[in-house]
Amino acid sequence: MNQATLRVLVTGAAGIIGTAFWKRRHGEFSLRLADLHTGKLADAPCPSIQLDVSDYNACLAACAGIDVLLHLAGVPHASADFDAQLLQPNIIGTHNIFRAAQAQGVKKVVFASSAQAIEGYPLDMQVQESMPARPANMYGASKAFGEGVACAFAHQHGMTAIAVRIANVAHFAPGQQHSARDIAAFISERDVVQLLARCIAADVTAGYHVVHGVSDNRYKRLSITATRQLVGYAPQDDGFALLGL
Repeated sequence: MNQATLRVLVTGAAGIIGTAFWKRRHGEFSLRLADLHTGKLADAPCPSIQLDVSDYNACLAACAGIDVLLHLAGVPHASADFDAQLLQPNIIGTHNIFRAAQAQGVKKVVFASSAQAIEGYPLDMQVQESMPARPANMYGASKAFGEGVACAFAHQHGMTAIAVRIANVAHFAPGQQHSARDIAAFISERDVVQLLARCIAADVTAGYHVVHGVSDNRYKRLSITATRQLVGYAPQDDGFALLGL
């Protein structure tokens, strides 16, 4: 299928990463944007719908006629309360959208996991894509659950599921002060957008895959060696260089 005609549903499209994605790549794919809060999508150059991922029937309707699901929706805060903030969107919603995608014949799901899913590893250890989730907070645990859902659907239903452990999406400038961990985990907006686009377009075998979302930092909290090989990721930025270090 021609990449420009690849029909992609983007959940969480009004968030920071979702907005950066459709603004930079709307001409590359046939996008359908979805978010619980659609106000920021009013000027988008592609169709948008309101979507509460905790509503399975709404997920089913959103996934109709879609080739690839880019699932960014969810509460992204490390300190989020599980019952009040994470349970509905990150646990129930993630299961709903995978179930709806499978029911509608979607062949590939690109799931936004997080570096928080592996934050339980020592900070002086570089985490490889092959290493299992080891969260250190309940937000990370919700993303580890999402990775498990992605793996289960890939194996049970023959889908292609790619979990993207996205790290510290930020704007760095010379003179700013950041922890060593946050610099090592830095990923620029253009690099995360490129990575997600590569995951959507890459011809990878059916099954479950993990890729890592960090820029080409001098030291990387997460390895991107296997990510480069799997989807052709070629990051352009280095958090240390952007800070003048």
